[in-house]
Amino acid sequence: MKAKHWYDYLWVYAIIYFALGFFNILFAWLGMIDFLLPLLLAIFGGNKFFCNHLCGRGQLFSKLGTDLKCSRCKPTPRWMSSKWFRYAFLLFFLTMFGNMVFQTYLVAAGATSLRQAIKLFWTFRVPWGWTYTAGTVADWMAQFSFGFYSLMLTSLLLGLIVMVLYMPRTWCAFCPMGTMTQGICKLKNKE
Repeated sequence: MKAKHWYDYLWVYAIIYFALGFFNILFAWLGMIDFLLPLLLAIFGGNKFFCNHLCGRGQLFSKLGTDLKCSRCKPTPRWMSSKWFRYAFLLFFLTMFGNMVFQTYLVAAGATSLRQAIKLFWTFRVPWGWTYTAGTVADWMAQFSFGFYSLMLTSLLLGLIVMVLYMPRTWCAFCPMGTMTQGICKLKNKE
C-alpha cells in the first residue's frame, strides 16, 4: 500500500472551492491558485508536479470515477489527447479567459454594469445574485469573481461529463493548464 501524503486529499479542496463559490462568489478568487501554481511549478521546477500530485480536480475525478465507480472506464478517444485538439482547446479557453478579463475591465472602467450571473459552457446565463451583496468590494472584483467561477464551473462540468463517458481523468488529456505546463516543461528541458 502506497503511503498517503497531505496532497492526496486535495480533492477535498476542489469540493470546498465550488461550495464556497456557491454561497459567496468572492471565493472564486481562490481558483487563481489553480491557475498560477501549476505555471510557477512548471517554470521553476521544470515538471508537472502540480498535475501529477496537487490538482484537486484531477483527484476528484479519480475519486468519483475509480473509487465510487462513476466512470464507464472506456478508453479516451485518441483525438481528445491529440496535439491539435489540446492546443485548439487551449486557444479557445484562453480566448474565453481573455473575454472574461475584458468584461472585468469594462466594469472597472464604468463602461458596463456588474452582471450577477454565471455563464455555463460560455453560453447559458444562470442567475447567481444571491452569492454577492452589492458594495462588498469594487464591482470589477465581483465581475471577475462571476466570470472566473463560470470558467471553473464549466471546466468542472466538462471534466465530469468526460469522466462519466471515458476514463476518470480524461479531462487531464486536454486540460488547458496541463497543456500549458507541458509546453513550459518542454521549453525548459530544451535548455
